[in-house]
Amino acid sequence: MPFQSIEPRRLYRQIADQIRDLIRRGEYTAGSRLPPERDLARQLGVSRPSVREALIALEVEGLVEVRIGSGIYVRAQDGDAAAGAAEAAAGPFELLRARYVIEAECAALAAKSARRAQVQAIADALDEMEQEMEAGREPLPCDRLFHLRIAEATGNGALVHVIKLLWDERTGPLFSRLEHHYDSPGLWRSAMIEHRKVLESIAAHDPDAARAAMQRHLDHAYKRFSKGWNARTSPCAGADGRHRAASRRAV
Repeated sequence: MPFQSIEPRRLYRQIADQIRDLIRRGEYTAGSRLPPERDLARQLGVSRPSVREALIALEVEGLVEVRIGSGIYVRAQDGDAAAGAAEAAAGPFELLRARYVIEAECAALAAKSARRAQVQAIADALDEMEQEMEAGREPLPCDRLFHLRIAEATGNGALVHVIKLLWDERTGPLFSRLEHHYDSPGLWRSAMIEHRKVLESIAAHDPDAARAAMQRHLDHAYKRFSKGWNARTSPCAGADGRHRAASRRAV
């Protein structure tokens, strides 16, 4: 029998596999609450963002339900839950860190080489984002366009291709599901301010400022997604602990 190729597993998938196995063995029954995220991280010897990625993957599969302000609950299985969601190339927090590295340098390069028309194209994308927000529509396509036009302003086709790949992951099911728990008009307004700072630095042809502005934007996004569950898991988070937010995405 020929050897089978060995596929490396993302850390969040390894964590998800362990939790899924415990659920299927009856350690956690339908309706029961899983241990808090911090306890799971300690028991598994991993970071809390990695645990969060695993829990989001299990939620996408339909095995658990995230109730902001209450906890993570095992769902009753009715045969519709996925046997296992397709593995993403990267978890949401890995993706944000990759974007922090790559898109910050794209912003710096764009500040060095962007022509007037390219700066205007970036500004137009940002204006479209704001218009979509004001109209109550989904602004994510314009958000993607803003970041893509920054990459295009570098004059490097390889970087444009990389940014497209990152945004394919950015709009995938794991990131979208994680984001669902955080969407709010306030989050979007904060992100708009951060985007404006990036644009201003590129327009001023200041590479250091452009790099720093993009780093701040993506670092703030990482922190928003890292602390949101904790901030809403106190007893005063509400009767049912559910967070109902406007469907606007801002990263």
